Amino acid sequence: MAIFKPTDDVIEEGKLLSYAGVVGVITGLGAVAFLVATHFFSVYILHNIAGYPLVEPRGEPELFEKLNKQFNPVLLVVITTIGGLLSGILVYTFAPEAEGHGTDGAIDAYHRKDGLIRPTVPIVKMIASAITLGSGGSGGREGPIAQIGAGFGSFFATKLNLTPRQRRILLASGMGAGVGAIFHAPMAGAIFASEVLYKEPEMEGEVFIYTVVASIVAYSTFSLFFGWKPLFYTPVFRFTNPIELLSYTVLAFSVGLFSVFYIKVFYGIRDLFKRIRLIPHIKPAIGGFIVGLIGIFIPDAISSGYGLLQRAIDGTAPIKLLLLVAVLKVLATSFTISSGGSAGVFGPSMVIGGSLGGAIGLLLHNISPSLVSQPASFVLVGMVGFFSAAANTPLSTIVMVTEMTGSYHLIVPAIWTATISYIVAQKWTIYEKQVKNRKNSPAHLLEYKRDLLEEILIKDIMKKDFASVSPFTSLQEIFRIFSTINDDDILVLDTNGKLKGIITLRVLKSLLAEKQLPPILIADDVANTKLITTTPNENLHNLMHKIGLKDINLIPVVDENDPTRVLGVVKRSDIIRIYNEITQKINRSV
Repeated sequence: MAIFKPTDDVIEEGKLLSYAGVVGVITGLGAVAFLVATHFFSVYILHNIAGYPLVEPRGEPELFEKLNKQFNPVLLVVITTIGGLLSGILVYTFAPEAEGHGTDGAIDAYHRKDGLIRPTVPIVKMIASAITLGSGGSGGREGPIAQIGAGFGSFFATKLNLTPRQRRILLASGMGAGVGAIFHAPMAGAIFASEVLYKEPEMEGEVFIYTVVASIVAYSTFSLFFGWKPLFYTPVFRFTNPIELLSYTVLAFSVGLFSVFYIKVFYGIRDLFKRIRLIPHIKPAIGGFIVGLIGIFIPDAISSGYGLLQRAIDGTAPIKLLLLVAVLKVLATSFTISSGGSAGVFGPSMVIGGSLGGAIGLLLHNISPSLVSQPASFVLVGMVGFFSAAANTPLSTIVMVTEMTGSYHLIVPAIWTATISYIVAQKWTIYEKQVKNRKNSPAHLLEYKRDLLEEILIKDIMKKDFASVSPFTSLQEIFRIFSTINDDDILVLDTNGKLKGIITLRVLKSLLAEKQLPPILIADDVANTKLITTTPNENLHNLMHKIGLKDINLIPVVDENDPTRVLGVVKRSDIIRIYNEITQKINRSV
């Protein structure tokens, strides 16, 4: 009876899967702590002091008691300003890379830093983001928890002395685990971490199975504390009329173009704050002050804004409010994060896309009730279309929104809208650290060098002209030949043209240093007979692997069927030249 014995590769991959599970547990607990911290600050500071009307989606837990406090606009501005100041001081003092929306930091570490994130970053990110969001900053939880999970994955891999590839895998696993847990969307979290790395519709295949494991474990850990229900409660929406795709096409173009507006405003305000000649520690306070002013007039435009989404899904939010929130949420989010504050961009994107979608749905319903029979469905599809366009993540966004709402009945219009809006806004992205595709990722640079080297065959680069001598050629004649050629190597061929060895100038020079030499030396005496050879159909990558670090300048190209018949030679200088040309080609495309 045969007994299965796993190979070393299988054992290593099994270990890495178990490590991804550990990352999932820790990230799930981190998501619990992060949610509790944001709720604590929101309730005890934003609501119980300033009286800000906190309205959460029905799937969100009620963790702390809210007082019946009257709304105080002055205190709101004070709190948002102080929150920005505390966040800025914390971030720029201890971990400047924790500024902004977080996901970009994880993407950058994956592509350009071998998956390395400093251990202090996730801790600072958690506290600073909880303060920012809890004090009314307009931001989401995805960026902070993505960087928190990614930071732990990186730290765990470093402590285990894993390879850069394995560290990148655990970083992505932590990123997906955090998103899957905090948004009650385990499958979407796994896909998001694989998809968000690239601008083009491409997934990082080498991390996907590990992000699935980590995300499911994190979601399960998180749900043990807060339940298994989706974040938003939705009525049963159904897609039964193909003509409605016309209205969803209008929605797709609208949210696609509006996502470009969002991206340009977001980074335009970022550039504006960079030009302000103040220490970065206090710039988030300026952003917080402006956010507070926006919140005085339209409270739904700041903080998470999820309560408005729930009202829009329920059909109780008016068109005017939805349009105002869509525009002001862009400004509030930009002033919160682009000033240096710490929060995510996914949550605000859901609110912006959902608000705009809800408004368009109501407008089209008023024009033609038969064309748009369920205007509230445009809230969900608008969320999908807007973020897939803004982040270049159509697949994960479709799954994310369906898991967040527990509604799979709108999958056809969601795919339709996400695809069109993605095409409309493909040139732009809210995640500026994304690279175009795997080929453009520094993390995969060596893989593509290898692929290109494998495309080059020896027969395409070999030289058919080469110097040779017979085994009986005298040493004096060999030196004379070396003085007439530019090569440092001469092949030794017998009278039948069969390969016997190679004479190198380096070996001959070492012989001259010997005090006692035989009176007569011939080629056969000084030739190296332990040769590395190649064949015309071998590729350059294999040949470079065979050479390794050996000091070889000339490689004979022999017949595949007769390894003593020389067809030509390959020079080390030509190999180096071609390798450098390939490297420069790849670097220019990155």
